[in-house]
Amino acid sequence: MLETSARLLRLLSLLQTRREWSGGELADRLGVTDRTVRRDVDKLRSLGYPVESATGTAGGYRLGAGAALPPLLLDDDEAVAVAVGLRTAAGGSVSGIEETSVRALAKLEQVLPSRLRHRVAALQAATVAVPGRGPVVSAETLAVIAGACRDRCRLRFDYRSHGGGVSVREVEPLKLVHAGRRWYLVGFDVERDDWRTFRVDRLSPRTPLGPRFAERTPPDEDIAAYTAFGVTNRAYRYQAVLRLLVPVERAAEFVTWQTGVLEPVDGESCLLRIGANVLEELAVWVWFLGCEFEVVEPPELVARMRELAERIVRTCDRS
Repeated sequence: MLETSARLLRLLSLLQTRREWSGGELADRLGVTDRTVRRDVDKLRSLGYPVESATGTAGGYRLGAGAALPPLLLDDDEAVAVAVGLRTAAGGSVSGIEETSVRALAKLEQVLPSRLRHRVAALQAATVAVPGRGPVVSAETLAVIAGACRDRCRLRFDYRSHGGGVSVREVEPLKLVHAGRRWYLVGFDVERDDWRTFRVDRLSPRTPLGPRFAERTPPDEDIAAYTAFGVTNRAYRYQAVLRLLVPVERAAEFVTWQTGVLEPVDGESCLLRIGANVLEELAVWVWFLGCEFEVVEPPELVARMRELAERIVRTCDRS
């Protein structure tokens, strides 16, 4: 009986690690016959685990979704990762899940072996979180957007711009992007006939969802990089390109993704793409980069920087 129970747990663990297994693969991993695998699968089903199967050469077993959530098997590293993730979620940027995260964490820590509880406790004791003051989004809003992305359904929402104006958007959602304490939605704006990036804390979804849409070619293979460029460049009136005379690894120490987009050039320099609505603000900001640089474009930025330099010199002379 103990051997059978251990084998069932091992089988369940395997089914959770991959989308689909053939009967032969499972038999080899467990060291049993195909017939024993079939019997063990039936036992898991009787315990409430929705194990689906298909016959034929392309057949196999997969763990499907059931009416209730069955127990999950986690290895040591997975259990620690989940516990740390729940602790983070309890004070994160998604509103409405703090209490739920604490309840789930309490259940998990109750069954954690002593050695894993010590690891989680050590991580907690050694970590200090800076209180966040950024915007938060509701878990319900994230769930609606994620469902629209998954099912490829059009999403209509009220969107508040940076200036406070509100407009109704109809978007074919592609991806949710999490960046620090902010969430962004990348999608195809139907009315504007172009891809756009939206801050999730500024939108209010309208339900029900719209009709399904055909999949489009994404605007970029790297959606995270596309989002970073949209946040730091595309949304602004002026877009500048600077050649920093330091390696990209060095530049990354003082240029964050919220500031601009870095591109390596060679071992001694890199490009910084950055935007601003007021050219004078950009002219002031670049002086604090902490490295030598050249202005690639626009030429108007060079003129503003020269005016600023002359003003500084005159001020120093008068002082």
